[in-house]
Amino acid sequence: MSKRILVVDDEPNVRLSYRMTLETEGLAVSEADGATRALERMDGNQYDLAILDMRMPGMDGLDLLAEMRKRGLKTPAVIITAYGDIPHAVRAMQLGAIDFLQKPLTPEALRSLVAEILARHIAEESPEAKQPIPDKFADQLSEAKRLLNLQAFERARVHLTRALELEPQSPEALNLAGLFFEMHEDFDRARKLYGQAIKYGPYYEPAQQNMRRIFELFQFGASQEPFAMGDE
Repeated sequence: MSKRILVVDDEPNVRLSYRMTLETEGLAVSEADGATRALERMDGNQYDLAILDMRMPGMDGLDLLAEMRKRGLKTPAVIITAYGDIPHAVRAMQLGAIDFLQKPLTPEALRSLVAEILARHIAEESPEAKQPIPDKFADQLSEAKRLLNLQAFERARVHLTRALELEPQSPEALNLAGLFFEMHEDFDRARKLYGQAIKYGPYYEPAQQNMRRIFELFQFGASQEPFAMGDE
């Protein structure tokens, strides 16, 4: 069965672009022009992923995400951001949206992130979901990301810790650990972890990007750097 994607954006041309991009990958795409219609669609329907534009009239993407969580909807969410949305990103992460794409958005970036998230989230009823997570770095890191999406923070911490035990100098794991602490507003620890990621991977751009964002937020009160998980 095709994975089901819900695209929520008030601009018809944007929804059409996302639909065309994702349907060519064999995904079933539904659309909503705002939060009210999105909540109606999610009432009685299960989606594998929701793509939410941060800025929409009325209830914006962040308020929609908060309402989804209030209603017990654990659907993984991608937040589409513009340059001015970064100060709200910590709250989005606390609500389980740890994946961001920044406008202008390319079809390649959308396809890549959606594929990574869908691979990360195995349906609970599948036989694979009932098996123990393999004690391998890639599996532990992927499970940590999945659990962060579900707001299962303590369980995510367990798998993230194990990933770091398996590969203590992994820039990707250290970067994700930095994001974990940043979403809990422990900025000092987050900064140190980003620094370690850069130490072991001097050319690892996601950690560089996250470090720039924290620096700019504290120095200037704002940043145009989105969160970077290192999925691409």
